[in-house]
Amino acid sequence: MKKHTKPMDWQQKPAVLIGMDLGDKESQLCVLGADNEIRQQVRVRMTTPALESWFGGVQGRALVVMEAGSHSPWVSRLLEGMGHGVIVADPRRLRLISASDKKNDVEDARMLARVGAVLPELLKVVKHRSAEAQRDLTVIRARARLVEARTKLWCSLRGLAKSLGHRLPRRVKEETLKELAILEPLWKAVQDVSQRIQEYDGQIAELEKKYPEVARLQQIAGVGPLISLTFVLTLDDHMRFQKSRQIGSYLGLRPRQRDSGESQPQLRITKGGDKYLRSLLIQGAQYILGKFGPDTDLKRWGQKLAARGGKNAKKRAVVAVARKLAVLLHRLWSDGSEYQPLRHSQVGMVGASEAVG
Repeated sequence: MKKHTKPMDWQQKPAVLIGMDLGDKESQLCVLGADNEIRQQVRVRMTTPALESWFGGVQGRALVVMEAGSHSPWVSRLLEGMGHGVIVADPRRLRLISASDKKNDVEDARMLARVGAVLPELLKVVKHRSAEAQRDLTVIRARARLVEARTKLWCSLRGLAKSLGHRLPRRVKEETLKELAILEPLWKAVQDVSQRIQEYDGQIAELEKKYPEVARLQQIAGVGPLISLTFVLTLDDHMRFQKSRQIGSYLGLRPRQRDSGESQPQLRITKGGDKYLRSLLIQGAQYILGKFGPDTDLKRWGQKLAARGGKNAKKRAVVAVARKLAVLLHRLWSDGSEYQPLRHSQVGMVGASEAVG
């Protein structure tokens, strides 16, 4: 098996181009030669030894085109480690595959290869995080799944108790459980899940020490360990973005655009990028705009948007603040600056005092 120490620049002309339709057990491959003619179509098992064996036999360096999905992070790292180039494409930019009336693994692999060979600019390249960041982020994602499970279990417990004529408080007493012995196993399940969540909380506390930059992000009220860690681990490298303003689009917090002539309709956000991080930023924005959020430039700006009135004005303000919050987090991370909650307001006051003087 041949090994390459330097990954190939996918923009260079490869020896062969391979469209790879990823599956859970097997992946369909379509191999194009330098003349863009199909040389081979084959299925390969989705295991590390099988992929290393097949791609190790490829003559020269290949350019592999695949869609982003559950398997694309580890498969792309494996192939790049072997020296091949990899394009991980955003599935939303490949509607000619998802909306095709002749959709199957063979056709999908063939289409990925054709687009990569003829019109690579149509592919919005997805950059996966490092293996270490992926493992650390899994701690946070696993905790989130347990929180969801606990919420569903608790709602089921309260609903079943109501059907028996009992209303359960947040803290259930032993006397109540004796009366509802039939629901005791469900209550124990809630307690067990809570204990598992606490174990993950301990791991998250250790991750805070591993990534000291998260402390700088927590200068912002409403941003705690969960938001700051998820932000750092999801982006992985702040140098990926030349401007902090690009973060809003990356996380799907930018409104869709469908302008035509003088028509500029207000559309919903794209909801692209990482769903979980976007939901955390929304929660942070709700705290900032809420009654417990301290007075800051960001809160004042959001309140002005909400005060404009109109349909869904408050919801739009929350999304706008979440987008600004993401930009602010990236800026603090990138330049290492200190957060000034009322920086713009203070500048305005200084300017007014100078004018009076």
